Amino acid sequence: MAQRLIDLSMPVHKGMITFPRVQPPKITMLETWKEFADNIGAGAYGEDHLTAHYVVSHSDHAGTHVDAVKHMRGPDAPGPEGIPLEYCYSDGVVLDFRHLVKGAGITVDDVKGALAKINYTLKPRDIVLIQTGASAYNHEQRYLTDHVGMTGDATRWLIAQGVRMMGTDAPTFDPPVWAMFERKEFWLAHKVMIDDDYWHLENMTNLDKLPPHGFTLSVFPIAWQGTTGAPVRAVGIVND
Repeated sequence: MAQRLIDLSMPVHKGMITFPRVQPPKITMLETWKEFADNIGAGAYGEDHLTAHYVVSHSDHAGTHVDAVKHMRGPDAPGPEGIPLEYCYSDGVVLDFRHLVKGAGITVDDVKGALAKINYTLKPRDIVLIQTGASAYNHEQRYLTDHVGMTGDATRWLIAQGVRMMGTDAPTFDPPVWAMFERKEFWLAHKVMIDDDYWHLENMTNLDKLPPHGFTLSVFPIAWQGTTGAPVRAVGIVND
């Protein structure tokens, strides 16, 4: 059986679009190949090409990343190092909400309808991915405004089915900022973390390259300690 690996992660680079108030990464070369050779002393022996390296300043919420419960629950809650690994490698499900009006909050009925459309019943530890279509323009400013997001009720419904890891191809798991201000309802899906142990990924890509179900997801975060999130190299594993 052939196996395909599908990269679901946003490339990290200078100038990439990030959520409001999230700093984009800063990537600076510390030493060139020749500078390292000279600075470590090997240049005196004729070496002029050893190892270059960079310094990277990277927000815990830039690019494809996972939000830990500490993000909402407070400083004493577990960070990304506390996310159980068994929830980071499991069967994946893609629910398509590209038909919804931009700014909409995905309801419980919307989720049930998306599951019925692909004839799938959720089971504990499934990783559910929310497809909004926003990743198609994640290099444009409209990426921050033209997407849908989860409601608190829909998030709690998924948790009740045994789903603890979720993800989206949008810059936030909630609706866009303008829609939250319009409704005067702020980060209701995020706030579910205050009372329930669940985690979500943001800024994913290539969800359109995955089947609706029948594949595996690997979404292991870097074990950063003391942060509220961490970068993830998300990969879909499809057996053809």
